[in-house]
Amino acid sequence: MTSTTMPRAGVTGAVPTRTLLAAGIAAGPFFGVVAAAQVLTRDGFDLSRQPLSLLALGEHGWIQTANFVLTGLLALAGALGLRRTLVGTPAGTWGPALVAVFGFGLIIAGAMPSDPSMGWPAGAPEGSPDSLSWHAIGHGVGAMLAFGSLTITCLVFARRYLRTGRRGWAVFSLACALATVVVMGWPDQDSISVRMALGSVFIFGWLTAVSVHTLTERNH
Repeated sequence: MTSTTMPRAGVTGAVPTRTLLAAGIAAGPFFGVVAAAQVLTRDGFDLSRQPLSLLALGEHGWIQTANFVLTGLLALAGALGLRRTLVGTPAGTWGPALVAVFGFGLIIAGAMPSDPSMGWPAGAPEGSPDSLSWHAIGHGVGAMLAFGSLTITCLVFARRYLRTGRRGWAVFSLACALATVVVMGWPDQDSISVRMALGSVFIFGWLTAVSVHTLTERNH
């Protein structure tokens, strides 16, 4: 007598869906811990005026480059996990797709570093550069893709949660989107580095929370 072993629900391909969702959960904490460690240990770096992106420059710049790329890959895995879990439901197409754009944006930002500026690394001009290199422009495009796509994702999921009766999660998603827009759009260039870091907390925090919520619901 022979028997056929059926694949477990939620697993397609080589990687279980729960593992992919766990990658989405880890993306924000991973990026934050690696970036914070560098802010605290790299001599001369001042977050109050130097954006986190500049950590990709200098002797140990490869660490922040890897941080961008690996975080982007984690986000891409999380997007696939969301797609598998939410397929056929509200936001099941656009939500995961936008998270994937976020991941690609981070990878682009990591592959194309900013130009030296704001006194970093040592010997760099104290202000912004008069003109941008092609890779600095690419970095800016990647950063805009990342911030913009995940902010829109918050709104897409807010609508999903309203349609499915989860008003608390809808309010949370909407609040994260609005907070990111306000923080990033505040007209004060002197605080842009701190505001970009704070905006990252909002959107990464949202992705972690929603990935945890999706994984928890899937397991029930």
